[in-house]
This record gives sequence, C-alpha cells and structure tokens, in this order.
Amino acid sequence: MKYELMNLLADAAATAADPAAAEMAEMSTGATIIYTLVQLLPMILIFVVFYFMLIRPQRKKDKEAQQMLKNLKVGDRICTIGGFYGTIVRIKDDVLTIEVGDAKTQMMIARWAVKNIDTLSIENDAETLI
Repeated sequence: MKYELMNLLADAAATAADPAAAEMAEMSTGATIIYTLVQLLPMILIFVVFYFMLIRPQRKKDKEAQQMLKNLKVGDRICTIGGFYGTIVRIKDDVLTIEVGDAKTQMMIARWAVKNIDTLSIENDAETLI
C-alpha cells in the first residue's frame, strides 16, 4: 500500500510537471507522429525561408564574383577592394600587375583583391581648390 501510494504520487508529479508528456502518454502512435511534426514544422519553415532569402542569393553572388575573377584579362580597368582604380598590364597565376595614376605606377595585387571591373574610365581631373 505504501509503495502504491508513492508510485501514484510520483506519476501525478510527473504529469503535473510536464503536461506535454501526459498528453503524449495518452495519444496513439499516429497522433504522436502528427504532434511531433506539428512541433517541428515552424523550425523547418524557418530553415526554408533562410535558405531562399539568404543562402541561395549569397551563393549566386559568390558564383558571379568567381566568374568575374576568372575572366580578368590584360587591359581591363578594375577597382580593388582597397579603392585603387587601375588597368591590368600583366597576369601571372593569382597575381595581377596593375598601373595606377597618371605616372603609370605599377602595383602587384592578388586576384581576389579585385572588387569589380569598371566599364567607365575614371580620370582624376586635378582641379585647384580655392
């Protein structure tokens, strides 16, 4: 009798502490599966939204950037990630030699440092400031 009362109290405490566990204990197998899927559905939807809103566009952008870096050629006018505008004069593996400024100063940069290829020519019209 004493042990039965203790077991009864332990079961009551367990069901009071976790109502979801009490519901799961009373459900059939099919209902348990549906209940679990309903709980996982919001997490799955969040992952799908993140994939289509963040991951997929970033992969597309990375692919376009890699294609642009692959297609660099001598004579292209580029802008580096440091803000230097120059013209490519030599390409050797992953090292580019560019000319910058009116003095045609040559600089060696890494291929990955190219931000974009410019279609417009940027000239520095040295205006005197008053």
